[in-house]
Amino acid sequence: MQYNRILLKLSGEALMGDRQYGIDPKRLSEYAKEIKEVVAKGIEIAIVIGGGNIFRGVAGAANGMDRVQGDHMGMLATCINGLALQSALEDEGVHTRLQTALEIKEVAEPYIKRKAIRHLEKGRVVIFGAGTGNPYFTTDTAAVLRAIEIDADAILKGTRVDGIYNVDPEKDKNAIKFETITFKDVIKKGLKVMDMTAFTLSEENKLPIIVFDMNTNGNLLKLISGEKIGTIVDANN
Repeated sequence: MQYNRILLKLSGEALMGDRQYGIDPKRLSEYAKEIKEVVAKGIEIAIVIGGGNIFRGVAGAANGMDRVQGDHMGMLATCINGLALQSALEDEGVHTRLQTALEIKEVAEPYIKRKAIRHLEKGRVVIFGAGTGNPYFTTDTAAVLRAIEIDADAILKGTRVDGIYNVDPEKDKNAIKFETITFKDVIKKGLKVMDMTAFTLSEENKLPIIVFDMNTNGNLLKLISGEKIGTIVDANN
């Protein structure tokens, strides 16, 4: 598959590295270097990061917090991660813009589709913060929504495993990896790729999802260069 513009989805937990919470500067720097290599190839790249390393709204609600308040706190956590990644990228000489679905004009631009696309066309990495700006929607859904809006070729979901398996490979050494799989088969087999709202939105808009191991150095560039990395989910495997 030829990539011109991609949406990279990273989990907040991925930024923790070996820590229990927060942001690991070493992991952040590694990601920035990987993304820089892709930008150098002329690929336009937008990024959505979760906030689970700082705060997760669902967890707050489970402990008695108002869900809407909790989700707003989670959105702010994604903005903190976005600022951290922006700083790491700019340390590598990569031009960036942080756009947020909640207005925080002192530190980021408000999300405007046309401005985002213009930044991408100029070779800037655009980081989308604050999810969709609405409670009850995950950053997976935000990633799919933004990818559709900016007309990305695919969503690259960076995880700590090297694709989609029939069972959890961290719990079962006999797990079988799928090289490719259809949206329908993911649903039929009950595999956890994204939350159902995000997944359905991706399927309806024929937007492929590639699940891969972001923590192995060089994987992102290999994937962009056409190597078979991870698992491809689309409508017509």
